[in-house]
Amino acid sequence: MNMTIEQVLAAHEFFAIGEQNPKIKQIKGVLSNTKPNPNKLFVAEGIWLLSLCEKFHTPIESLILCPEYIHTSQAASLADSLALRAGTRFTVSAKTYDKISERGQPDGLMALAQLPSHDLASFHPADDAVLLVLDGVEIPGNIGTMLRMADGAGIDGVFLCNRKARLTHPKLIKGSQGAVLSVPLFEFESVAACRSWLDQNGFTVYLADTRADLFYYDEPFGKKTALVMGSERYGISREWYDTACQMIAIPMEGSCDSLNVGVAATVLAYEAVKKNKFLPNHIRPHP
Repeated sequence: MNMTIEQVLAAHEFFAIGEQNPKIKQIKGVLSNTKPNPNKLFVAEGIWLLSLCEKFHTPIESLILCPEYIHTSQAASLADSLALRAGTRFTVSAKTYDKISERGQPDGLMALAQLPSHDLASFHPADDAVLLVLDGVEIPGNIGTMLRMADGAGIDGVFLCNRKARLTHPKLIKGSQGAVLSVPLFEFESVAACRSWLDQNGFTVYLADTRADLFYYDEPFGKKTALVMGSERYGISREWYDTACQMIAIPMEGSCDSLNVGVAATVLAYEAVKKNKFLPNHIRPHP
């Protein structure tokens, strides 16, 4: 049903607030990544991202509308759907909205939403599963890019240990292109805890390391696979290096000695997923 913003405002209780309101200050704090964020709130702005929040039933802590910027029935209908689930609802003027918007042509919809929570105890990957393990990756945009890649490649889940960046960082949210809402994401307190889970669940662990003698395209995979990517500055933590893990490399034919971690993860992930999930066993290469 086509709606107008006037109908939305009449159907739900909204409170008009200004720039000095604590809610606006909270949004600014989340956007600047400078304030404590124990509930893992992130700012979702615009029809596209908020439509994904609606699709994946992302919890909406607060909905903020700028009626002056809402001109389409699509935006109004989305606002109505979000208002039904929002914990609190506010309206702001265009002047106030401009203070918190990161878009050049805003469409007047913004929310403080909560990242999804996944239960590791209920996570049971299949025998052809491929997991991506991010160990100490520091740059939020790289994490977001790898989440986006994981969604596109069909990775079964992403594990994080030695986390150095907030999952709610605006650059991570933007870089993921919504994948932070769809890809199962699990955080471990230590490398040991992550290793223990992988071992108990029968995963073969591969370490992305340019020093390896084995190139990624020569590995047949075909079993539960975990690909470990290290930090941009320090690489993979030393705790991973033992006989239970295999080092695997991407050949570097030019003058550079390595690839960006997101690019390297993409190369390895697509190869592993292809061989695990799509390449018939009778034609899978063997070393």
